[in-house]
Amino acid sequence: MLKALFTAAAVSAITASISLAAGIPARTVTGNYIEARTADVFTGACFANGEAEQVGREAVFGWKIANGDWHGVSLAGLSVVGVVRSEHTLGLASEPVNPAKAVLIVDSHANAEQRLALLSFARHMGGDLLSDVVKVDYAPIELTVQDGNIHGGTAKLTAGSLASIQTRALNSGDHVCGNEEVWYPPLTSVEHAMPAYAIDNSFTGDGLGETWHNRLRRSGFLGTFQVPTE
Repeated sequence: MLKALFTAAAVSAITASISLAAGIPARTVTGNYIEARTADVFTGACFANGEAEQVGREAVFGWKIANGDWHGVSLAGLSVVGVVRSEHTLGLASEPVNPAKAVLIVDSHANAEQRLALLSFARHMGGDLLSDVVKVDYAPIELTVQDGNIHGGTAKLTAGSLASIQTRALNSGDHVCGNEEVWYPPLTSVEHAMPAYAIDNSFTGDGLGETWHNRLRRSGFLGTFQVPTE
C-alpha cells in the first residue's frame, strides 16, 4: 500500500513538474480573439495625434473559445462579444482613467449555465472596460479565422444583426506615412496578437446611445488567448 501511494505521488509530482517546466497551465481556456475600433491602432504619430479625442471611443471585440471550462462549465465552441463606448479615445496614454459603457452579446447557442459562464469570462477578460455593462443581448455568434491562422489577417465576426467585424491582412499600401507601428495594444489580455485592416466594424444595437458603421481602417487586431480557468 505504501509503495502504491508513493508511486501515485511520484507520478503526480513528475506531471506537475513537466507542466511547470513547459510553462503550460494545467487547465486553461484557449481560443481566438478579434477587435476593431473607430481609430487606427497601426499608425504613425501624425495620424494618431490627429485622431486623439476626435475618434476611437468605440470598439467591438470578441472571443471564440476553442477549449476549456469556466467555473466548471464547458465553453468549447461558444463565443461572446463586447461592445464599448468610452469617454476618451480608447488606449490614450494621457487619459488612464476612461469610463466606458458596455454591451455584452452572448452566444445564443449556449444553454443557461453556459450563458452565465460566458458573461463571467467576458467580464474577467475585459476588466475595467466591461465594469459598466448596461445591456446584455443574446444572438448567434460566428467568428472565423481564415485557415485558422491569425497571421493571415483575414477573419470575420458576426453577432446576429447587432455587431460585426471583417478584417484582412495589412499590406504595403497601408503604410501611408512610412513610420507606422502598433500605436495601441489590444484592449484585452491576449497570448499573441497581430494588427489587421478592418474592412468593416459596426454596431447597430441599443444601450450605448450610439451606433456606427466604421469602414476601411487600420484599426483591427486578431489574436489568440490562453488563460487559467476559474
